Amino acid sequence: MERRTLLKGAGAASLATLAAPAKLRAQSMTTLRFIPQIDLVYLDPVYTTPYVSRNHGYLVFDTLYGMDSNFKMQPQMLEGHSIENDGKLWNLTLRPGLLWHDGEKVLARDCVASIQRWAKRDPFGATLMQATDELSAADDRTIRFRLKYPFPLLPEALGKIPSPMCAMMPERLAQTDPFQQVREIVGSGPFRFVPDERVPGARNVYEKFAGYKPRETGRPDWTAGPKVVHYDRVVWNTMPDIGTATSALQAGEQDWMEYAYHDMLPLLRKAPNVEVKVLDPTGMVTMLRVNHLQPPFDNPAIRRALFGAIDQTSFMEALAGSDPSLYHVPLGFFAPGTPMASEEGLGPLTGPRDFAKVRAEIKAAGYKGEKVVLMVPADSPTLKSQGDVAADMFQQAGLNVDYMALDWGTMLTRRNRKDSAEAGGWNAFVTSWAGMDWLNPAGHIALRGNGEAAYAGWSTSPRLEELRTAWFRAPDEAAQKAICVDMQKQAMIDVPYYPLGQYVQPTAYRKSITGIGGGIPTFWNVRPA
Repeated sequence: MERRTLLKGAGAASLATLAAPAKLRAQSMTTLRFIPQIDLVYLDPVYTTPYVSRNHGYLVFDTLYGMDSNFKMQPQMLEGHSIENDGKLWNLTLRPGLLWHDGEKVLARDCVASIQRWAKRDPFGATLMQATDELSAADDRTIRFRLKYPFPLLPEALGKIPSPMCAMMPERLAQTDPFQQVREIVGSGPFRFVPDERVPGARNVYEKFAGYKPRETGRPDWTAGPKVVHYDRVVWNTMPDIGTATSALQAGEQDWMEYAYHDMLPLLRKAPNVEVKVLDPTGMVTMLRVNHLQPPFDNPAIRRALFGAIDQTSFMEALAGSDPSLYHVPLGFFAPGTPMASEEGLGPLTGPRDFAKVRAEIKAAGYKGEKVVLMVPADSPTLKSQGDVAADMFQQAGLNVDYMALDWGTMLTRRNRKDSAEAGGWNAFVTSWAGMDWLNPAGHIALRGNGEAAYAGWSTSPRLEELRTAWFRAPDEAAQKAICVDMQKQAMIDVPYYPLGQYVQPTAYRKSITGIGGGIPTFWNVRPA
């Protein structure tokens, strides 16, 4: 019998309890009930960028490296790595005993295929592959990178938290076209997905993977360190209505609500059995993305003129209320409070707003009254509030706005269309990102200027691309920061998007659970109090 077949049999035996009848399992199973911020539409965390898919991905899939709270990378699926040949040869060694959810052994060739697929969707991954001469499996446990030139950020690429995550999956699944979804959800993470219990729009279920082997060293910190599972099941229950979700948490019908919405914070903070906590110190950053391929925003002069209408404080107060401790303005193109951030070049975003002047400048720039289709995800309270302010701002700026209320899944599908608005396309939408997505140019996909290969909106800016390349080659942090100042100034000229502000986004959970980590919602190390 082949070793891989033997391991599969052993893995299947160890997972036998997962196949037990539901009635028997229910007698002893512990369940963590979670309310995600929005419905989980896409199950493939490489195919798409929404955080809900990324968070789902970390339940099911594991990564080669994990990120700690100091934004440093630690080996996760890896035992470690070695670097030779003046930084141009990396050998990454897998930990022994790793298994896929189907009982097969995790092999280096699986990881090679996973990296290759992910790199075709992720800008940071694409940059890593541009520096790579050869990516191969030297043996069953060794992933080998032969580089054209040193790339010291290799662990940062493979372990980054920002979407899309570099999820490891079996080779047979990783060979799926990266622009098509993987249909079978098999990973090697601490939980396995239960497809038979999925109810689209309402419910997703995960069960503890008995074959998961946590790291034996390190400490739990964000996505780094040992991932120890204490609950048998995690059930995600989608509740678009924030009042219903808040009441369910207060009543003990649910254990954890990903987003404690700002309107509900006073109520939640008074609830005796509820804890409110901020997981990500970089907060959330919001933006208005416009379509550079279609009028009127294909005109850079019109894009620049609209800066005069952007009132970041109005956007933030619509979302977080009037308490300035819950938000930060002005927001530029990097997350405030992080090394690459500055306020240089942000003059057009500050000072009094003059809509009469903006209307005149937009008309002088050539606006002909074209319809502006603004997509607003009506089932997301935070994004709807931003969309409502954007619609009012467009009207005051003299634009012919068509407010299109959509559900989140429909908007994600439509935003990939490059057609005119009349043919089913779009002109603008609002969205938000974790501040860690805007730490630097490496993973900041909204700041790319690579045209039709870019993130939806398809901004073209050769200068932004030149500066991004220079950032990777910069000798030290001071040089990197100087480049980011230049990138911010260039973004004010090319306008890939409009930054709208940074806000704090708390989570809320019952005091009957403990062990909730930081960074993003993770479900390992969480346990009954």
